[in-house]
Amino acid sequence: MDDQSIAARIEGLVAEEHQLRRREEADRRSDEQLEEDQRRLRAVEVELDRCWDLLRQRRAREEFGQDPDEAQARDSDTVQRYWQ
Repeated sequence: MDDQSIAARIEGLVAEEHQLRRREEADRRSDEQLEEDQRRLRAVEVELDRCWDLLRQRRAREEFGQDPDEAQARDSDTVQRYWQ
């Protein structure tokens, strides 16, 4: 994945995140739908963190004269433990 592909993925996930947050208000009438949307929102947040991490890795590698294509997406457990 190149920087543009990662950035496009981030944009798509951010749009989905905003949509899910707007739907939370309407979902209050349906516990099942609210839970489903909240599960998806958590998954989107984790995937966003992974994408941002990969993009940062690629940019750092490039800055220091290394091949950005050698950057690897980290697992969600690793990325979720980072300090914000």
